[in-house]
Formats: sequence, C-alpha cells, structure tokens
Amino acid sequence: MQTLTALKSFVFSYPKTVALVTVTGVGLFGVKKWMAGGVCHSKARLDGKTVLITGGNTGIGKETAVDLARRGARVILACRDMDRANKAAEDVKKSSGSDNVVVKKLDLASLQSVRQLAKDVVASEERLDVLINNAGVMACPKWQTEDGFEMQFGVNHLGHFLLTHCLLDLLKKSAPSRIVNVSSLAHEKGKIFFDDIHSEKNYHPWKSYSQSKLANVLFTRELANRLQGTGVTAYSLHPGVIRTELGRHFWPSVPLWRRALYKPIMFLVKSPTQGAQTTIYCAVEESLQNQSGLYYSDCAPKTAAPQGRDDEAAKKLWDLSASMVGLS
Repeated sequence: MQTLTALKSFVFSYPKTVALVTVTGVGLFGVKKWMAGGVCHSKARLDGKTVLITGGNTGIGKETAVDLARRGARVILACRDMDRANKAAEDVKKSSGSDNVVVKKLDLASLQSVRQLAKDVVASEERLDVLINNAGVMACPKWQTEDGFEMQFGVNHLGHFLLTHCLLDLLKKSAPSRIVNVSSLAHEKGKIFFDDIHSEKNYHPWKSYSQSKLANVLFTRELANRLQGTGVTAYSLHPGVIRTELGRHFWPSVPLWRRALYKPIMFLVKSPTQGAQTTIYCAVEESLQNQSGLYYSDCAPKTAAPQGRDDEAAKKLWDLSASMVGLS
C-alpha cells in the first residue's frame, strides 16, 4: 500500500464519491480504470545492460525487475532478506524468461552493508546502466538504524544517498545511464526538519515518512545539477497508491471501523504491475535521455510541491547527508 497518505486523503476528502463507487458497479470499475494510471509504452531493449534494484524482492520492485529482465537486462536484486530475495529471483526468471537475474545482500539500515554491496558491485560488474532506488519503509514505529538514524530517513534517504554515491563512478563509466528514485505523493506534505532531522523531539510516523519522501525529490534535484555533462541522469517519481507490503507497519494500527471503510477502496488501488509503470518509464523511456532532475507520476512529468523545488534546501540536505554518512 505504497503512499497510503494519498489513500487516506481520498477516503476522508471524498466520502460521497467513496459511497457512490461502492454501490455503483459501473462507477467502481470506471474509477478503478482511472486509478490504474499511466502505462509505459516504450519498447526499448536493454540487452547488454545492467540494472540494480533495491528491494526488488516484492511489490513494484519485483514487477520492475520482471519487466527489465524481459527487455534483456542483467538484473541485480539488492535485498535485505536473502531467502525471500532468492525466491523472488526465481519468480522473476520464470516470469521474464531470463536467467540473467542475480541477488546481492543489502541492508539499507546499515551504512556498512551499503558500502559492502557497492564494493561488491564495483568489483564484480563491468557496468551499471540503471540504478533504481526502490526499497523503503513506511510509517514504522520510532526505530533507529544500525548507525543511530531515524529509520525512515535512514533507509528511505540516507541509505540510498550513500549507495548512489558509491556507485557513481560505475554509472559514469557506463553512461548514458540513469538513477531512478522512488518517492511518493507524500512529499507534498513533507518538510525537512533540519533542526530535528531524526525526529528526536517530536516523532510522528507520517511526518517522518513525508520528510523522507521529500528528501528523495530534493536529492534527485541536486544530483541532477551535480551530474550535468556526465551522461548520468536522475529522476524521482510517485508510483501511485498500490497494494504492496509497504503498509505492513501502518495497517495493524488502523481501527477496525476504518479498515471496513478502506475495504471497498482497496479494489480501486493499483496492482504492483500497474504501480511499477512509472519506475519502468523513468528507466527506459527514450525521450527522457536529455531530461534530468524532474518528478514523474503516471508515466508523465508532474510539478513537484514547492518544497520539492527548493534548490537551497536541496543543497543543504546534500551537505548534511554527506556529513551524516561520512563522505568528505
């Protein structure tokens, strides 16, 4: 249930619509079709190219892996749970018809694990054409990463920030190459709390999640500025409201009466295949080759929230992030 903030907004802002589509079959299917969003129509092949997807063992990451493997790419699934990752790799191979799918260990809540994964990739891979920073955690309790960072900011932003930095030379060597950061519509509610980046003074699961998703958008923007002329482009995106495991921390806390209200709405949200379309679009669409730093939704460019277009905040976040993960 990627970006359930959007779902919550839909439910509570449009109760009459919810009631209408619940009781009207035609309306229900009509809204479902509309909710499915854009589709990536690109026929681009990726033969001879390598793609790394974080969190590619489930949800939209797994569906993205299937699509890109089907296009001929060598796909690396970088995951925390190796048992699940190996099973997912077999599923991806079977669904795509490609055996060129490998699994590597990555725990984004550990900077040591991030560095080890990057070292492994640089040593074993001749090229890296697409890096998809897809993994994430949403609305979890007040947890900390191995390095003492607030979990959502640490995993959703800092882990990917460091991973991207460590793989930049390989991406530049493989240019033209792409970096795709899976953000969320939740960035529109986000604010970077520079004076309390780890929410030590006031933790709220959704506030922290929105901050981390805004960080994804700002990171993409500053990354694009720094990579001008290198042949490496960067994109951030909102995948939509999706039926995935991302809501596992949120769903149990929802009161039963609200779950009953959500139930008919769940029929309307995107499947993982539908939710993966914008990620795939940003990874392969030929017309984006000369675009960088923009935000996408439903396989089209969209205007990010004003705070997601703040270049001063983007640079400040970059400098803070570099310091936090130990980069000069």
